[in-house]
Parts: sequence; structure tokens; C-alpha cells
Amino acid sequence: MDSPVKTKTLKSVATQYAVVDIETTGGSVSNSRITEVAVILHDGQRVTKRWSSLVNPEMPIPLHITALTGIDEEMVATAPTFAEIAEQLIELLADKVFVAHNVNFDYSFLRGQLAACGIQWNATKLCTVRLSRKLLSGLPSYSLGKLCAAVGIELKDRHRALGDAEATAHLFTLLLEKDEQQLIREMVLKASPEQRLPANVPLADFKALPDSPGVYYFHNKIGKVIYVGKAVNIKKRVASHFTGNDSGARRQHFLKDIFHISFEKCGSELMALLLECTEIQRLWPQHNRALKRFEAKFALYHYVAVNGYSYLAVGRLTKQQPHVKTFDREIDGLNFLAEITNKFQIDQRFCRYGKASVLRSDENLPSVESHNAAVNSLLEDILTEQPSFVIIEDGRSNDELGCVYVEKGNFCGMGYLTSDVSFSSYQEVKEHITTYKGNHYMLQLVMSYAQRYPSRIKWLG
Repeated sequence: MDSPVKTKTLKSVATQYAVVDIETTGGSVSNSRITEVAVILHDGQRVTKRWSSLVNPEMPIPLHITALTGIDEEMVATAPTFAEIAEQLIELLADKVFVAHNVNFDYSFLRGQLAACGIQWNATKLCTVRLSRKLLSGLPSYSLGKLCAAVGIELKDRHRALGDAEATAHLFTLLLEKDEQQLIREMVLKASPEQRLPANVPLADFKALPDSPGVYYFHNKIGKVIYVGKAVNIKKRVASHFTGNDSGARRQHFLKDIFHISFEKCGSELMALLLECTEIQRLWPQHNRALKRFEAKFALYHYVAVNGYSYLAVGRLTKQQPHVKTFDREIDGLNFLAEITNKFQIDQRFCRYGKASVLRSDENLPSVESHNAAVNSLLEDILTEQPSFVIIEDGRSNDELGCVYVEKGNFCGMGYLTSDVSFSSYQEVKEHITTYKGNHYMLQLVMSYAQRYPSRIKWLG
């Protein structure tokens, strides 16, 4: 009788983890340095090794950092520099899953300082904040201190690298024990998009994003919008915020502030860009900066003085005072005023050219009636010169069209309508659009687009 064939069961190699915490002189990789680093190796069941070191940052340590961590310049004066521990550190981190609380901060700092030493390093990341939200749901806070207090982990030497790393390792062990559905295994896969997301952003929010044009909103912990952006592909654009090597303090704070993502689909990139502008005007989110710079600075004003005469003036644009026309530069406004008043033969004594003064004389003034009539003709000419039209864009679906509405040279709104709507009158178009408060920058976008794509314009009578 043949002897039974013996089979050998191959045991897979267990995943190795490096639980890491660092202390720094500040929040920006480019302007700050590491003052202490701790690495605790974990084999998925228990801690196998501990290592930590103070680091001489070769720069001053701010007083508020010393107050927080207890690390002062005297303590690190004789400590090794980061370059001196880099080789030892990379040996500990090599071939390990990188684990940290708010992992992107620690990872970015170490990656940046290793790169400065000529060492290119990449690792699979695992965030204990994100993991805790999945396996310990319902807690009021997921900061390391409050999280450890909630689950009974003793946290010693808070804001010191080894103390925080020990607490994170204890937390990680607890999470491993609770991980009955193998979530950790899923999260450490390099292909997992979840690892690119900020710690507080639900994966469901990201999965719900469409691959189409529109506007997206980042919300903070209490739901307030802190950033508005536009995209041709919303999902792709949002993902780009969470990739890259920008480790500055501003970006790190920005990512930590994001707790929720919402979106609004648009029919085209132009409509998305206009909606982004209006939403920034409406919400004024703290992290939007670029579009806030693109406002007109000067304007043409018309006013009637106590003597009954109409005056025209170019000055700085103010939100409170009605204006006739806006300009990017003062010189553009001054040139326009000179040309238009010459065309209508307006007495220059009734014009104000910025800071320049016109010689005053009350001799031979035109009559109030004739002068004001000329100014009114000038104003009417400026108004009637401005076109009224709609730009027809793609809709959000195949059964609708997008519509951008401009009336007498002002962007007034946009909306979506069915293809059977005619464009014979202002009123019919207005019934199908949402009105928005336009501005100089938005009008420039629309006019530039209309010049590039004249076939998409329908003129209104």
C-alpha cells in the first residue's frame, strides 16, 4: 500500500509594523525640524522592539514648542543630528507598514528629512485615527489623549515621542484584536484609495464623488464649508488634494480640518468655474485664497452734487457705493473717462481723474439741464453698449442644456433647461435660471469664453 503523500503547509510571513511618533520645532517640513523620534516595532500580535532618540534640529526651538513637549535647546545640544541617525532609522522602517496617529504628518516629516539626507523612502501607511473611527465608532473625540482615556490606555509622557508611540502601539494592539473583519489588511493595501484620504474624511464621501464637472466643498467638524473648488472631474480633482509631497504646515492644518466632502454637479467647466466664484463670494471659506485676489480695484462713478450738476469720477472700488463700470487698473479707468467724455463733449470741470485735480473755474459753466442731459446720454451709451446674450452649454444629463445668462454686460445667473425652451426674450430665459451676484472677474471669464466660442452664443432681443 502506498504511503500517504505528506503535504507541507506554508505559513505566510506576518506583516511587520513600525509604530512611529515624532516631535518637531513646528508644523512645516520646509521650515521646521525633528527634535525627537520613536519607533516601536510590532509583529501584528505584540511589540518586538523599541527605539527612540532625541535629535539636534540644528535650529532654535520655539518657546511654545518647549512648553508643549518639554524639549529645550539644552536637551538636544549633545543629541545626534537627523543625518547621524538616518541610516539607523531607515533600517528600522524598511519593509514595515508605517503606523502613526494622523499618519500623514509623521510620514511627511520623516520622508522630507530623509530625502534631505539623500535617502528616498516610501512606505505603506496606516492611520490609527482612521482605523479607530472604524473599529471604535461613536467616540466624541479621536485625538490620542482622549481616545486613550476612553479605552483605558495609560498615556505617559504626553507630547514626547516615546510616550506617544507607546500609547499608539497599545491602541494599535487593541485595534488588531477588534479587527474581526480584517479591515487592517484591507487598509494597508497600497491600492486602497482610503490611505490617501485625510484621517477624518469618510471613505463613503469620496466614493460618492462623480467623474464629471462641478463644484466640491470641504467641511470642518461642525459642517462649515472651509474650502470650495471646481473641477472638470470632481473625483480626480479631490483626490489630487490628498496626494503629492507638500508637507507645509498650512497644508497639514488644511487636511486635518476636513471632516466631510459634498459636491454640486455642473454641465460644463465654465459653469463649474462660475459656481465656484459665486460660492466663494457667498461663503468666504477660510482656505480659499486665489480667487479673492481677482477683483477689480477701480471704478467709474456718477453722482449729482448739491449744485445740481452730474459728476463723473474714477476712484477705488468700494462695495458700498454704486458704480457705472469697473477696471483692473486705474490708468484703464482714466483713459476710458477721457475718451468717453471727449465723445460726448462733457466739460472736464465735472470730471475727477483719481488723485489728479482739474483746475476749477465757475466761469462760463454750461446749464445744469444741458450738462446733465449730456452725462445721461453718456451713461445710456455705456449701458446700451453692453450686450445681452446666453451661452448654451452641455447639461448635467442628455435631456437638458446648460445656460449662462448675461444681461447688458453683467453676468446675472445660470441654470439648466430642456431643449424645447426658446431664447426669444429675457423673461423666458430668466424663468429657467438661478440668479447670482456677479463680479468683475466672473464677467471677464464669461466674455473671454464667448469670444473663444461664438457658436455657443444666442443673442437676446
